[in-house]
Amino acid sequence: MTSAQVEQKHDGKPSADEGYQRGLGARQIQMIAIGGAIGTGLFLGAGKAISKAGPSLILAYAIAGLVIFFIMRALGELLMYRPVSGSFSEYAREFVGPFAGFVTGWTYWLFWVVTGITEVTAAATYMTYWWDIPQWLSALVFTIILYGANLISVKLFGELEFWFSMVKVTAIIGMILICAGVLTLGFSDAGDTASVTHLWSDGGFFPKGIGGTLMTLQIVMFAFLAVELVGVTAGESKDPEKTLPKAINTVPWRIAVFYVGALIMILSVVPWTHFKPGISPFVAAFEQMGLGVGAAIVNFVVLTAALSSCNSGMYSTGRMLRDLALNGQGPRAFTRLTKSGTPLIGTTFSAALMLVGVWINYQWPGDAFNYVVSFATISGMWAWIMILVSQLRYRAKADRGEVPQSTFKAPGAPFTSGFALAFIGMVIVMMGVDKDARISLYCAPLWALLLGVSYLVLKRRNPEGAAFNKR
Repeated sequence: MTSAQVEQKHDGKPSADEGYQRGLGARQIQMIAIGGAIGTGLFLGAGKAISKAGPSLILAYAIAGLVIFFIMRALGELLMYRPVSGSFSEYAREFVGPFAGFVTGWTYWLFWVVTGITEVTAAATYMTYWWDIPQWLSALVFTIILYGANLISVKLFGELEFWFSMVKVTAIIGMILICAGVLTLGFSDAGDTASVTHLWSDGGFFPKGIGGTLMTLQIVMFAFLAVELVGVTAGESKDPEKTLPKAINTVPWRIAVFYVGALIMILSVVPWTHFKPGISPFVAAFEQMGLGVGAAIVNFVVLTAALSSCNSGMYSTGRMLRDLALNGQGPRAFTRLTKSGTPLIGTTFSAALMLVGVWINYQWPGDAFNYVVSFATISGMWAWIMILVSQLRYRAKADRGEVPQSTFKAPGAPFTSGFALAFIGMVIVMMGVDKDARISLYCAPLWALLLGVSYLVLKRRNPEGAAFNKR
């Protein structure tokens, strides 16, 4: 499918890409894909996960990373069949049904709103490393600044994300090299005690048992949320047929280096028992090594990572709201674009809701991050579920000759897609067992009820939007 075909209307409905500018080049898409896998979940959430699972967290990230690759290849197959900015909701609408598209679009929008709150909360937490200022104040300032940045053209957004991601990638590679130097050359305060034996000598590789490792899965999966963001950029990519498959195929090495590799290095230099929830393991590792300047630099990097993710969230929410509106499943006002091709009203509406994060930081500054992480995880995983189900439905139709074959088929499908669905189901069960994550499962039925009622209202007021025929 060519880029020209992408711009065509679909069953009489406006394409989600109409009016957008294809301003994202190959290097920007690559770095957005890389940066999407490096965020608060790794830099801040890993501290809690290490304290709950010890070195076995490395295995949890490796297995979950494989599942993420299956999900991304399923998404890639759909993207090469029809690369559109609406992505997940578009595919759910076409291959599962109009209600599925409605739920997926609004749930993914909610995911990024909640994630924006999560990331701005993390950024406010990082600020306390240098200054004793209220978290809510930092959260307010960051939200306003990022909102302003998102009103710029998509080309500049891509450029900002490119450099945000470059900072994160450079920092993690630098940290891995420093840890390798500590292990081999023995410099720094941790030089005498650093050893790979820390991976199994301090209570074993599974110090909290396999159950403890399983209980970290929701934190691990949260760390990978946003890798699917490349799907949202499809409608604004200059050459989606080349850039998107290349970005997706780099998922395995990104996970191997930035998660598995980084954790192996950190936990070899500093015993896992030294890490605590709420404190970045990267910052803690440098402090243990006596490299105070390094800790300050890493704190700046993780601050950048959080702001980058929040910035991506504002980008995504505006596009998702516009896709819903174009398909008659959201207010028509969200379809409006600025002269530079940015969805002003949708982004403004989402940014206003992200200000809830400021209130959360004001009311519960110590618990804010934990509250929003679990809810973001369950809402984000719904998008993954719909990607996998849509891909299975699409593959069945393609094999019957009812729709064109994709040029980028998911290897091992449908078995890999089925395995990924089963793994996500296990994570949801573990969230129900974990009292800290259970709150998200309480909120999910309320959100589902709200969507169900809203859809019934939509069917009455706009039957066309509730009966969008799959092709």
